[in-house]
Amino acid sequence: MNAFAHMMHTLAAVVWVGGMFFAYVALRPSAAQVLEPPQRLKLWAQVFARFFTWVWSAIVLLPVTGFWMVFNNFQDFGQLGLHVHAMTLIGVVMILIFLYVYFVPYLQLRLAVIGEEWPKAGKQLTRIRWAVLINLLLGLGVVAIGSGGQYW
Repeated sequence: MNAFAHMMHTLAAVVWVGGMFFAYVALRPSAAQVLEPPQRLKLWAQVFARFFTWVWSAIVLLPVTGFWMVFNNFQDFGQLGLHVHAMTLIGVVMILIFLYVYFVPYLQLRLAVIGEEWPKAGKQLTRIRWAVLINLLLGLGVVAIGSGGQYW
């Protein structure tokens, strides 16, 4: 069971952080180059609708598998290295940022796209872009801490 929990934990992190990396570094600049704002905003609304389904899975799997590994193997956080505490704290911050993105600018983006209110939709996309950048940087940090922290 421990191997399964570790595998699911890692896959959830890869999907979430990798998805943000792809969206930010490849999709965003490409969409900006080839699509006019209305089409670009429609694209992002569709991309987020699909990607956020996977992020919801990740924000359930990551804490469940992480806490399961902690409490199954160590009974509590007291015996764990600082890297596990750091991963947990950063993970909670990332989840909170995602919840903000999902329930505030993403919801407003969807409504603005449906109503073809392009300036309003663009403003919400900018808010999402900054939040995703912060989460991407935090996520890359968590990956670094998770993969190398036990060796520090």
